[in-house]
Amino acid sequence: MFKISVTPQIRDIDALRHVNNNAVADWFEVGRNDIFKIFTPTLEMDYEHWELILVRTEIDYLGQMFFNFDVEIRTYILHIGNSSLVIGHEAWQDGEIKAKGKCVVVNFDFIKQEKKTIRDEVRKQLEEHLIDEKDIGKDI
Repeated sequence: MFKISVTPQIRDIDALRHVNNNAVADWFEVGRNDIFKIFTPTLEMDYEHWELILVRTEIDYLGQMFFNFDVEIRTYILHIGNSSLVIGHEAWQDGEIKAKGKCVVVNFDFIKQEKKTIRDEVRKQLEEHLIDEKDIGKDI
């Protein structure tokens, strides 16, 4: 599991004085950076080096988040397929889970415009961050 801490910014707060739902989507994307590095260690974003394309995302908002407290973003792998993987995310604030989500990314060759098999060495690294879905939402 990867963990990062984000500090809500003024721009993340809506008229009701809590974190806007769009901020959570942004934070989950930042949480995927360590997974991106497994595929592209240099994080070079060009057609020759970048290997992932996002094909689905979903977020469940479980509680309100506020400006005065940092948010811990937890990122992990839920499933590894032949050419795709499911990434799980959680947002925790003040010791409680406030949002959870999943996304599906595909290992993709941007030059050929086709999916490709996940390399064995990448799969091995991803497996280190694989968790069971029964552990989602637990403070581990």
